[in-house]
Amino acid sequence: MKTLLRIGAALLIAAVIFATLGPPRYRPHSPLGQDGEHALAFVLVGLAVGLAFPQRRLLVAAVSVVLIGLLEIAQLWAPGRHARLEDFLVDASTACVGLAVAAVIGWLATRWHGSRPR
Repeated sequence: MKTLLRIGAALLIAAVIFATLGPPRYRPHSPLGQDGEHALAFVLVGLAVGLAFPQRRLLVAAVSVVLIGLLEIAQLWAPGRHARLEDFLVDASTACVGLAVAAVIGWLATRWHGSRPR
């Protein structure tokens, strides 16, 4: 199960990187607007990574925020893209929300099954 979660998290991260740095015409658009799209993408990334790596949540959160910052900075060199502080703040905070939800799910699973998640 853990392997599937990690593969899913890696695929989701790859999709977000492509949507962030790829040509703007390939970026999905939804009625959520730009901030809503960012929030949805990164809350899902945080949730996926948090479920895939439950034993290192604080380290994963710190690395996630740093990598999200680097991803935003990388947009300076991507044609048709722009780096914005607002995007970084939305992305990093919603990834942390996803990580927090994963922690709650892990806690509930531990209480439900009476053992620590592996």
